[in-house]
Amino acid sequence: MNGSNGPNGVSGGLSRRERVRAGTVEEIKHAALGLIVEHGSANLRFTDIARSMGMTPPALYRYFADRDELLTALVADSYDGLSGALAATRDTVPPEDLDGRFLATCTAYRAWAQRNPERFALIFGSPVPGYAAPEDGPTVAAGRRVMEHVAEIVADTAERGRLGSPLVPDAGEAMLLAWATVHGFVTLEAHGHFDSLDREARDRLFTAQARLAARTAGLAPPEDRP
Repeated sequence: MNGSNGPNGVSGGLSRRERVRAGTVEEIKHAALGLIVEHGSANLRFTDIARSMGMTPPALYRYFADRDELLTALVADSYDGLSGALAATRDTVPPEDLDGRFLATCTAYRAWAQRNPERFALIFGSPVPGYAAPEDGPTVAAGRRVMEHVAEIVADTAERGRLGSPLVPDAGEAMLLAWATVHGFVTLEAHGHFDSLDREARDRLFTAQARLAARTAGLAPPEDRP
């Protein structure tokens, strides 16, 4: 199909020159992520990326204006990857099973963080010194799409008259509180604070935390609410 994506996300409807350029852009981003894994995002430099690719630093400026533009692309890509993972897992659960969809979304969030530790750290870790995401830029829009997955479940629950009494009066705040509850666990786990527990124990603890998040937002079934 014209315009369809290839295996690396490069559109098949592009000209040969455009495909080569798009492929190089993806290669630059891949190299940058590798360096972030090794040295952290604060130390990301064009000279190091160019060296790892066998290019000269000035050549990179044909693809990205500066380091910040590259970081913006990496952050937006990371949010989009997370958003896609959440949607794919959530949609394996029937729409009427709202509690199951919420738990599936939480589980997908954790699984994505485990598979992509460098991307998780890039979007949720310490701010990169000197970097500020452009206002109303691609990172802001991509970040909102991630949060919308939880917001949609809260909205669907309320629409069906199944939303309980959240711990805060505003449904939007309840959604944020639920996400913060799950995110806190995932972040602690990502930093190795649960390494003393075996995998089964961590899974049980996470499931309990996700159910607590559901009760926090008023999403849990009546029998599970305090």
